[in-house]
Amino acid sequence: MEIFDYDNVLLLPRKCRVESRSECDASVELGGRSFRIPVVPANMKTVVDEKICAWMAQNGYFYVMHRFDLDNIQFVKDMHAKGCYASISLGVKKPDYDTVDQLVALGLTPEYITIDIAHGHADSVKNMIGYLKQHLPKAFVIAGNVATPEAIIDLENWGADATKVGVGPGKVCITKLKTGFGTGGWQLSALKWCARVATKPIIADGGIRSHGDIAKSIRFGASMVMIGSLFAGHEESPGQTVEVDGELFKEYYGSASDFNKGEYKHVEGKRILEPIKGKLANTLIEMEQDVQSSISYAGGKKLMDVRKVNYVILGGDNAGEHLLM
Repeated sequence: MEIFDYDNVLLLPRKCRVESRSECDASVELGGRSFRIPVVPANMKTVVDEKICAWMAQNGYFYVMHRFDLDNIQFVKDMHAKGCYASISLGVKKPDYDTVDQLVALGLTPEYITIDIAHGHADSVKNMIGYLKQHLPKAFVIAGNVATPEAIIDLENWGADATKVGVGPGKVCITKLKTGFGTGGWQLSALKWCARVATKPIIADGGIRSHGDIAKSIRFGASMVMIGSLFAGHEESPGQTVEVDGELFKEYYGSASDFNKGEYKHVEGKRILEPIKGKLANTLIEMEQDVQSSISYAGGKKLMDVRKVNYVILGGDNAGEHLLM
């Protein structure tokens, strides 16, 4: 199979069919709700907090709350009290099952539940999906993370409503260095490979370095794109603000880092500093405008029209540019 990533693929324009890019509809449907853009901030402690999640829900964006040092029950109550949908993360250990039991006992159903573990093609995930489907059947279950078509097929057969693709391509992830496994360096190819067998939505997770990578993800099969580093450095971001030589940065670290775990054990993440980018709302508006522009270049009017375009793979072992029809 061909191997490529975001930085060595370009999409090919088709005849524009709109007067203005603002006519293009960048929205996407997931789990019975429509969201303004096919983008969700990574469910990481330095990317989202309760305040950001509530703001996103109130303004038409998808979010997934992280699962670290958090009272999920209270979070669901708070979101529902605000008239917002609740989107939480769970692991696969006993406290996570206890959380499900408590939700059922209180008559609470989060609209979205993401089973969030590093290696999602596992019996532990199969068991948790089954438990959720049995006890909270109305919740939309996202499961991951995975990297192969076999994993997609299994997760869908186990009952997942959507899958999350990406093992180690993130900016603060060092899985490939620590383990020798992952999709770092070929995440876009992995997405294409997985999308060929998927019958339910895929969330592409990791490896996004610019807004154009959102359109590339949609082209190769994603319905939603999870982004960490591009969201980490905002004024509202929960990461600690650090000053270096008079310049302000926000702390950003991986969920599998010792900074997040509080101990150096099975570490597959690192900490970096992201320059502060301003307000989150401005970045989301810019992303929407850029996706609208992508749709116009695709000769389309709605998001999924981006899937119809051809592409080229640049340089490297491909000896020039090849038109792939």
